[in-house]
Formats: sequence, structure tokens, C-alpha cells
Amino acid sequence: MDNKELLTVVKEKATRWLNGPIDETTREAILQMMNNNETELIESFYRDLEFGTGGLRGIMGVGTNRMNIYTVGMTTQGLCNYLLEQFSHREEISVAVAHDCRNNSPLFAKITAQICVANGIKAYLFDDLRPTPELSFAIRQLGCQSGVVVTASHNPKEYNGYKVYWEDGGQIINPHDVNIIREVQNIKSIGEVKFGGDSDSIIKLGEEMDALYIEEVVKQSLNPEVIKAHSDVKIVYTPIHGTGVVMVPRALKQLGFTNIYNVPEQDVVDGNFPTVVSPNPEESAALNLALKKADEVGADLVMATDPDADRVGIAVRDDQGKLVLLNGNQTAALLTYYLLSQWSERGKLTGKEYIVKTVVTTELIADMARHYKVPYYDVLTGFKFIADIIKKNENKMTFIGGGEESYGFMIGDFVRDKDAVASCSIIAELAAWARSQDKSVYDVLMDIHLKFSFYQESLINVVRKGKSGAEEIQQMMAGFRKNPPETIHNSRVVKIHDYQEQISIEQPSGKRTPITLPVSNVLQFILEDGSKISVRPSGTEPKIKFYFSVFEKLEQRGDFEKTRIELDDRILKQKQALKLI
Repeated sequence: MDNKELLTVVKEKATRWLNGPIDETTREAILQMMNNNETELIESFYRDLEFGTGGLRGIMGVGTNRMNIYTVGMTTQGLCNYLLEQFSHREEISVAVAHDCRNNSPLFAKITAQICVANGIKAYLFDDLRPTPELSFAIRQLGCQSGVVVTASHNPKEYNGYKVYWEDGGQIINPHDVNIIREVQNIKSIGEVKFGGDSDSIIKLGEEMDALYIEEVVKQSLNPEVIKAHSDVKIVYTPIHGTGVVMVPRALKQLGFTNIYNVPEQDVVDGNFPTVVSPNPEESAALNLALKKADEVGADLVMATDPDADRVGIAVRDDQGKLVLLNGNQTAALLTYYLLSQWSERGKLTGKEYIVKTVVTTELIADMARHYKVPYYDVLTGFKFIADIIKKNENKMTFIGGGEESYGFMIGDFVRDKDAVASCSIIAELAAWARSQDKSVYDVLMDIHLKFSFYQESLINVVRKGKSGAEEIQQMMAGFRKNPPETIHNSRVVKIHDYQEQISIEQPSGKRTPITLPVSNVLQFILEDGSKISVRPSGTEPKIKFYFSVFEKLEQRGDFEKTRIELDDRILKQKQALKLI
């Protein structure tokens, strides 16, 4: 539709809000936009927030395209309607609710619990902020049919979000996500939302659930005797103002680590994230204070978790004793290698164990799985798909671990989402294990490169905000589908995986093979030299992502720097060929 038609639709939606039972502050903000700022009115009302890979997520503010008490309320009412339909045979339906450190998160979580109660659904609400993985754990522990955590993960401070979980503890997937959205869309006015739930009927969750969760985290340890011998590994940890502030240090101490240093400025719980531009451990600047602290105390390891403590970024010391940041692929490879090697050494691999990675994550993990003769699964981006694999293999196979390049990893199946608390615990154990062999974590990474191959990855995010940005991103994807590259930096494209069309196409023969994964707007180009280039719009942020993965055999450690430079140069030329830089 053209801008005139769009503005008409937007004004109709805004008017429906004005005619509904909204508060005066919201009413004044809508009138201000209608009279003085049509651009902001369009951005606020041109669409309804939708579930992506991370659930409902958006900028906080007024409108259907914003996170506020009304969009949270309508989503919760839709969820309640769906739960009442799906579990009509049950005498009791229950939902667990948690929240992170963000502005409005406690309010949104409380409203969510109140609406559940008003709909006759039992609501459990954590008494303060908690890591997202603990919410996943609590759902199964309490036997809930669903769960909600109010968080925007690692997004900037102006964002908030709303992740919905199912009774298996995993985030909702098809058909539940589609059906819940349909229920939300069926709500025609804010007046249909049952906001009046009795707060006194909400059941508080606190220390008892914390203790059970930490107990399960500690159970994942594979070398408690090594931790005991090297409990003084120096660790700097920062929660970046978020929910890991209590639970990560508690888990490390319960495992036996005694030399844990915090970053006082970032232990302050604050949704404005005053010490960082972005509370994202994928961005090096977010770890600056922790790196400074590590140099002050001579720490061996730095770990930083995002605001809802499901992602972790780490830094280790290299051959020259300098702290270097590892990317998500490197951390996932280290964790996978440690888990597989230790399971193997203990004779625990029976052929019925497996690991999982996402399609955009390093193929080094697949190499490791083949080496240890452990089955592995490739899934779409998002831990909800890893949780779905676990559910399908329940009581048949044992999940060892799994992860993705975006700094998330899951160890064991007691949680059904990425878990930075458990990841920090095993990363610290890995550091102690390395020391027991007179090695560092960096040495272990070099061992992996020598034993398998030297994989190098890179990511480019092309940001396009607002309605016009979303349209541009779709046009970029359509262009790649209509005119896919035949070569990328002098290497022929030998296969194209199109996850939206669910087909793999071999080049130049044109042979087609079905892809069995769910439909997703992802394209992958596999090159003759083994490179893998993936393209996908983000499900939670206004950006399109380009993933690059290249590799070479590393014959000896002395060749590391030369090979790294060669691989970096190959990626650079691939980016130039795609006109991204």
C-alpha cells in the first residue's frame, strides 16, 4: 500500500486505542503523534509485534509496534486463551513468569502474572530478576504448561521483550507460536484483556527454586577433582548489570572456585546499562571494564554474561600472556571439545549420545562429532529448535550439549534453552582442567586447531531500521534468491541451501534435494574451497546477518599466525565480492 493508505490504516489503529481503556499518559502520547509526528505514528502502529527467533521483542513506547503494558497484556491474553483451549482437559493450568533487569521488566512480568490469574490460570512469579535459563528449569520443575520471561536479551536499553515457553521448557515453536499469535490477533480491543487479576493469588518463587537450579548446574561437572586441585584459577566475571549477578558467582563458588573477582560498577542492576553502549558480550567494548580488572589482578579467564544470563563472552590469555577475546564459535568449539573428550575418556559414549548446533555455526563442531563418532543435528537459528530435538529424543538418546555462534550454549537437558550460568561453570572447569595439564585455555584451542582444522569465522550485521529498513532487508534476500552468485572471490558456488524454499541446489547441475528443516528465511552458499556463507534477517533486531566460515589444515603450531592471516584475508575478499565493505 502507498503512504496515504498506510497512514489511514495506522490512524484507524491508533483511534481504536484512543477509544479503549488506556491510561491518560498513553492517550496524550498518541494524540501528540497524530497531531505532530506522523512518522513516529507510523513506526509505532504500522504493524503488530510478532514472534521471531527470540519471541516478542521491540522498542518500549506507545503503539502496537512497541513494548508496553497493552501489547504485553494482549499477548498474555492471547496466550491464556490458547492455554485454556489446549489444556481444557486439565483441572489446573499453571504458568511460571520471570524477568530481567530492564526498565519496565518487573512491571510487565507482574501484569503477565495478574492476567494469568484473572483467567483462572495459576501463576508463579519470581520474587526478583532471574536468569532466563532458570525460568526454563522452573517450568519443568513445577510441571507448568507454559512460561514467560520478560527480557530483550542483549538488545540496547530502549528494547524489551517477551519470550514464551511451552511445557517442555523450550521456547514455543510451530504450531504453538502461530496459534498464539492468531489468538492475539483475534483480540480486537484492549478492553478484552483481563487486567484485574488478584496479586495476592500469585505464588512467589525464590530461594528454593534457586537452590534446585544451582544443584543441577553443579551436577554437570565432569572433573570435580580437577576443580578441587586448581580451585584458585583466577576468574573475572561481570553480569553487565544483569541477572547473572547472583547466580553465576554462586554456581562457581558451589563448584569450588575460590578466586572470583567481580566488576563492582557492573554488579549494579540497572536497565540503563550505564557503563556500556550495548550490554552485548558479542561486542568487545562490553568487556572493557572486565578486561581492565583482569589485568589488575592477573586473571586467567574473563567471563561476561548478557542481561538475562543466557549468553556468555569470554577472554583468555594467549602465548604472550595477553588477554584475547574469543568469539561464539570458538567458545562453542571449546565447550564441545571438552564435553566430548571427557565423555570419551570416561567411557560414557555408547552411541546413543548426541550434540546439536545451528546451521550458521562453525562446522568444526561437526568435525568433532564425527571424530568421536557422536551423532549431531543441524537446526535453524534459535535454541527453541535445539529444545525440540531434545524433546523428540527424550528417553531414547542422551543430549550432551549444543550451541550456536551467537554466544549461547546448553549443557545437559535440565534446562531447555541456552544457559550462561552452566556455560560459565564448565568454562571455568575447562580452565582448571587445562591447568592440570600445564596448559591454558588458549593452548586447548590450539590443540583443537591442530587435531581437526583451523576454522575462522566472521559476521557482518547490516542494520536497516524501521518499516523502510524491513522492506530493504526483504529486497536484499529476494535479490540473492533471484540472482545467486556463481562465484565468490574466485571460488565457485557448488551448492545453495535455501531454507525458505526447503531445497538444496547443486551447481552447475541444478540437482535438487529437499531440506527437512522448518521453513526459514535463510540462504547458504557452499563454495568449492569449503567456505560457507550464510545470509539471514535477524528475528529479533532490524538487521540482516552475513556469516562467513573458512578453514585450512594447521600442520604445526608455528603456522598459526600465518594461517590466521590467510583465512582473514579470504573472508575479507569474500565480503568485498559481496559488496559488504
